[in-house]
Amino acid sequence: MCDLDAEEPDEQSRGRKLDLIPAPCDATVWVEGRRYIDFDPLLPIECKRLPTPNDTERDEREYVFNQYASTGGIQRFKSGHHGAAHKLGAMIAYVQRENRVFWHSQVAERIMELVKLGQPGWSANDLLQLEQEDETLKLVSLRSSHAREKDLPEIELRHLWVQMN
Repeated sequence: MCDLDAEEPDEQSRGRKLDLIPAPCDATVWVEGRRYIDFDPLLPIECKRLPTPNDTERDEREYVFNQYASTGGIQRFKSGHHGAAHKLGAMIAYVQRENRVFWHSQVAERIMELVKLGQPGWSANDLLQLEQEDETLKLVSLRSSHAREKDLPEIELRHLWVQMN
Protein backbone atom coordinates (compact mmCIF):
# COMPACT_ATOMS: atom_id res chain seq x y z
CA MET A 1 0.00 0.00 0.00
CA CYS A 2 1.33 3.43 -0.85
CA ASP A 3 -1.81 5.47 -1.49
CA LEU A 4 -3.93 7.01 1.27
CA ASP A 5 -6.63 9.11 -0.29
CA ALA A 6 -8.99 11.42 1.60
CA GLU A 7 -12.63 12.16 0.83
CA GLU A 8 -12.93 9.62 -1.99
CA PRO A 9 -16.23 8.12 -3.22
CA ASP A 10 -17.28 4.79 -1.72
CA GLU A 11 -16.98 2.07 -4.37
CA GLN A 12 -20.60 0.92 -3.93
CA SER A 13 -22.27 4.21 -2.95
CA ARG A 14 -20.66 6.75 -5.30
CA GLY A 15 -22.61 9.65 -3.79
CA ARG A 16 -20.96 8.94 -0.42
CA LYS A 17 -17.39 9.88 0.44
CA LEU A 18 -15.11 7.95 2.75
CA ASP A 19 -12.79 9.96 4.97
CA LEU A 20 -9.68 7.85 4.29
CA ILE A 21 -9.01 5.06 1.80
CA PRO A 22 -5.77 3.09 1.73
CA ALA A 23 -5.26 1.55 -1.70
CA PRO A 24 -2.54 -0.46 -3.48
CA CYS A 25 0.00 1.44 -5.54
CA ASP A 26 1.48 -0.02 -8.71
CA ALA A 27 0.68 -3.52 -7.53
CA THR A 28 -2.05 -6.09 -7.38
CA VAL A 29 -3.00 -7.16 -3.87
CA TRP A 30 -5.12 -10.23 -3.08
CA VAL A 31 -7.07 -10.38 0.17
CA GLU A 32 -9.34 -13.36 0.88
CA GLY A 33 -9.63 -14.15 -2.82
CA ARG A 34 -10.48 -10.58 -3.82
CA ARG A 35 -8.21 -8.67 -6.20
CA TYR A 36 -7.30 -5.04 -5.46
CA ILE A 37 -5.50 -2.76 -7.92
CA ASP A 38 -4.76 0.99 -8.01
CA PHE A 39 -7.71 3.01 -6.73
CA ASP A 40 -9.48 -0.02 -5.18
CA PRO A 41 -10.03 0.74 -1.51
CA LEU A 42 -8.43 -1.86 0.76
CA LEU A 43 -10.11 -0.59 3.91
CA PRO A 44 -12.90 1.99 4.24
CA ILE A 45 -12.15 4.41 7.10
CA GLU A 46 -14.57 6.86 8.71
CA CYS A 47 -13.27 9.63 11.00
CA LYS A 48 -15.20 11.41 13.75
CA ARG A 49 -14.48 13.93 16.49
CA LEU A 50 -15.43 13.31 20.10
CA PRO A 51 -17.35 15.29 21.08
CA THR A 52 -19.28 16.04 17.89
CA PRO A 53 -18.90 19.74 16.98
CA ASN A 54 -21.93 21.88 17.80
CA ASP A 55 -24.07 22.63 14.76
CA THR A 56 -27.81 22.65 14.14
CA GLU A 57 -27.56 19.73 11.70
CA ARG A 58 -25.18 17.66 13.83
CA ASP A 59 -26.25 15.03 16.34
CA GLU A 60 -24.14 14.66 19.50
CA ARG A 61 -24.41 10.87 18.98
CA GLU A 62 -22.77 11.15 15.55
CA TYR A 63 -20.01 8.63 16.24
CA VAL A 64 -22.81 6.06 16.40
CA PHE A 65 -25.92 7.53 14.78
CA ASN A 66 -27.35 10.79 13.43
CA GLN A 67 -31.11 11.30 13.69
CA TYR A 68 -31.01 14.20 11.20
CA ALA A 69 -29.11 12.45 8.39
CA SER A 70 -27.43 9.16 7.56
CA THR A 71 -24.04 10.48 8.65
CA GLY A 72 -23.53 8.57 11.89
CA GLY A 73 -20.22 6.71 11.82
CA ILE A 74 -21.29 3.19 12.73
CA GLN A 75 -24.68 3.88 11.12
CA ARG A 76 -23.00 4.39 7.72
CA PHE A 77 -21.32 0.98 7.86
CA LYS A 78 -24.45 -0.81 9.15
CA SER A 79 -26.61 0.67 6.39
CA GLY A 80 -24.08 -0.20 3.67
CA HIS A 81 -23.47 3.46 2.81
CA HIS A 82 -19.80 2.87 3.59
CA GLY A 83 -17.86 -0.28 2.90
CA ALA A 84 -20.69 -2.32 1.38
CA ALA A 85 -18.11 -4.36 -0.55
CA HIS A 86 -16.04 -5.04 2.58
CA LYS A 87 -16.24 -7.23 5.67
CA LEU A 88 -13.76 -5.05 7.58
CA GLY A 89 -13.84 -1.31 8.12
CA ALA A 90 -12.26 1.20 10.49
CA MET A 91 -13.18 4.27 12.43
CA ILE A 92 -10.80 6.86 13.83
CA ALA A 93 -11.98 9.09 16.66
CA TYR A 94 -10.15 12.27 17.53
CA VAL A 95 -10.85 12.59 21.26
CA GLN A 96 -10.77 16.31 21.97
CA ARG A 97 -12.34 16.32 25.45
CA GLU A 98 -12.72 13.79 28.26
CA ASN A 99 -11.04 10.36 27.99
CA ARG A 100 -11.44 6.78 26.77
CA VAL A 101 -13.47 5.63 29.77
CA PHE A 102 -15.94 8.50 29.34
CA TRP A 103 -16.37 7.96 25.57
CA HIS A 104 -16.58 4.18 25.78
CA SER A 105 -19.42 4.64 28.26
CA GLN A 106 -21.10 7.31 26.09
CA VAL A 107 -20.93 5.18 22.93
CA ALA A 108 -22.37 2.20 24.83
CA GLU A 109 -25.20 4.36 26.20
CA ARG A 110 -25.98 5.69 22.73
CA ILE A 111 -26.12 2.21 21.23
CA MET A 112 -28.31 0.90 24.05
CA GLU A 113 -30.59 3.94 23.68
CA LEU A 114 -31.15 2.96 20.02
CA VAL A 115 -31.88 -0.61 21.11
CA LYS A 116 -34.40 0.53 23.74
CA LEU A 117 -36.08 2.87 21.24
CA GLY A 118 -36.48 -0.07 18.85
CA GLN A 119 -34.32 1.50 16.13
CA PRO A 120 -34.29 -1.17 13.38
CA GLY A 121 -31.06 -3.15 13.09
CA TRP A 122 -29.52 -2.10 16.43
CA SER A 123 -28.77 -4.56 19.22
CA ALA A 124 -26.42 -5.07 22.16
CA ASN A 125 -24.18 -6.93 19.68
CA ASP A 126 -23.19 -3.50 18.30
CA LEU A 127 -21.33 -2.56 21.51
CA LEU A 128 -17.60 -1.82 21.26
CA GLN A 129 -15.09 -4.09 22.99
CA LEU A 130 -11.84 -2.67 24.33
CA GLU A 131 -8.82 -4.33 22.71
CA GLN A 132 -5.81 -2.32 23.86
CA GLU A 133 -4.90 0.97 25.48
CA ASP A 134 -1.55 2.77 25.39
CA GLU A 135 -1.59 5.65 27.87
CA THR A 136 1.86 6.83 26.78
CA LEU A 137 0.84 7.19 23.13
CA LYS A 138 -2.72 8.21 24.09
CA LEU A 139 -4.19 5.55 21.80
CA VAL A 140 -7.04 3.12 22.35
CA SER A 141 -8.13 0.33 20.04
CA LEU A 142 -11.57 -1.24 20.17
CA ARG A 143 -13.46 -3.74 18.04
CA SER A 144 -17.10 -4.14 17.12
CA SER A 145 -19.14 -6.35 14.85
CA HIS A 146 -22.37 -5.31 13.14
CA ALA A 147 -25.24 -6.91 11.27
CA ARG A 148 -26.04 -4.89 8.16
CA GLU A 149 -28.96 -3.98 5.95
CA LYS A 150 -29.56 -4.95 2.31
CA ASP A 151 -28.53 -8.60 2.84
CA LEU A 152 -24.92 -7.49 3.31
CA PRO A 153 -22.65 -9.74 5.37
CA GLU A 154 -21.72 -8.69 8.88
CA ILE A 155 -18.94 -6.11 9.11
CA GLU A 156 -16.19 -5.94 11.69
CA LEU A 157 -15.06 -2.45 12.64
CA ARG A 158 -11.73 -1.62 14.21
CA HIS A 159 -11.82 1.60 16.19
CA LEU A 160 -8.74 3.72 16.88
CA TRP A 161 -9.26 6.54 19.35
CA VAL A 162 -6.56 9.18 19.46
CA GLN A 163 -6.48 11.39 22.58
CA MET A 164 -5.84 14.93 21.33
CA ASN A 165 -5.86 16.82 24.64
